[in-house]
This record gives sequence, C-alpha cells and structure tokens, in this order.
Amino acid sequence: MGGMAKLTDQTALLRHRRRASALFLREAVADEVQDRLVEVKRRFTAPAVVTPFPQVWAERLPGATFLPDAEVLDLRPGAHDLVIHDLCLHWADDPVGQLVQCARALAPDGLLLATLFGGTTLADLRAALAEAEVEATGGLSPRVAPMGEIRDLGNLLGRVGLALPVADSLPYDVSYPDALALMRDLRAMGEANALEGRVRHFTRRAVIAGAAARYPLAEGRAVAHFEVVTLSAWAPAPGQPKALRPGSATRRLSDALEEARRGDGPPVEPN
Repeated sequence: MGGMAKLTDQTALLRHRRRASALFLREAVADEVQDRLVEVKRRFTAPAVVTPFPQVWAERLPGATFLPDAEVLDLRPGAHDLVIHDLCLHWADDPVGQLVQCARALAPDGLLLATLFGGTTLADLRAALAEAEVEATGGLSPRVAPMGEIRDLGNLLGRVGLALPVADSLPYDVSYPDALALMRDLRAMGEANALEGRVRHFTRRAVIAGAAARYPLAEGRAVAHFEVVTLSAWAPAPGQPKALRPGSATRRLSDALEEARRGDGPPVEPN
C-alpha cells in the first residue's frame, strides 16, 4: 500500500463481523446478483466470491471459491470465469487494488460483479449523528466509512482494464421502530464503526439520544436507506462486443423520437 492512508482498523472490523447476526440485507443483495446472473444466460463453471460472509453464498454458488476481502486476495490469475466482490469495498483501503486483483483473476470473457454501498446510504443517520455530536461535543469524529457516488464508482472500472463497464444502483429501504433500533441493527450486520480514525471510547449518551431525536420519521417509523451500487464488466476477449466511442452515433436520438411520433419509424421508448 506504500504511503496510502489507512482507512480501516482491520482488527475491529473482523471483531464486528464475527459478532454479526443480521445478514438479511446481504441475502437480498445476493438474490439480486443471482437474478443478474440468470439474465446473462451463461453457465459459470469456475466462480469465486470475495466475501466476509461465505455462508450467504454457499447454497447460491455451490462449489465456488470463497475468500475474505484481505488486502491481498488469494486469487490465481486467469483462473475464474466469474468473480463476485460482495458488499465490502467500502471498507477497503485500496478499492481500485481490490478490483485490479479481481480483474487479473478472470479468464478471457470472464465477468466481474462488485456490489458496494453508494453515497446516499444512511444519509439521514449520518446527518442526525453529525448534528447531535456537534451540539454535544463541539466537534465531529469519523463514524461512517466513505461511500462514493455512482458516477465515481463506475469510473473505477475504467481503471482496471475491463470491457463493457456498467454501474447501476438499487435502493433498499428498511423500516425500524426508531433510530436506536437502526443503530443496534447496524452492529448486528457487522457494520459498526471500524474506521482507523474513530474515537476509541463509547459514544456519549447525549450524542446517541440527540441523533435519535433528530432522525426523521415516516408514519412514526425510522426508515433507513441503503443504496447498493453494482459494478459489472468483462475481461477482454477476441470477438467480444465493444462499446461505441462517444460521438460515434450515426443518428440523433431526437430524430428517432420525431420519426416515431410521426409514425415514420419504429417506436422508441425512453429508458
């Protein structure tokens, strides 16, 4: 990692994960990944999954290679036709390095699917905690791992040498009786604060109570928003389709829409 700043206290992160008991969100994301693989209509014979919770994937991808999200991934170059990086890039000190290692592990025309939390995740909780902490202590401490915007996350794929990169996101909204129940559930997910720069003592009760009081409610309940971004791309291979260069289109979309309106051409539906 050289001079790269250390983001995560790996000892604390592993401790949180060992205590995790609520994997429902990971199960839902794994189901979505499975649906995407069905749409690919291809049989993958040598999959690998980078995940802190292999039990989520054991029945979904029996026979796959499972490995933890260590700094150096135990992946052999060119050994896999599918690599899944499962919802843990937000804890990586070097997320690009993680994707590079996954890309190198792909055989020609192999698929990389990486899921991670996007920038709108837990926005209400982050705002409530920040306001409460400033009021109670006069300052701010690191509490939530940084999560990128979808455009920035999609650009990561362009740095690892893969073809046909796509980034998209899905919302997962989870309802709780109150913000305190949400904070307890984050610990049960193994997603408690493991930042290297965190304050190493228990959070003041005034901060927790202040955040709970500020958290917006919907019909009397605290709704937590999780944005899950999926990055997908393929290892280059001969004969593989290639994305068009920007500006290389031979017709304008406005012309096609106008033809469709007049009935001169096939109907065009906006996405």
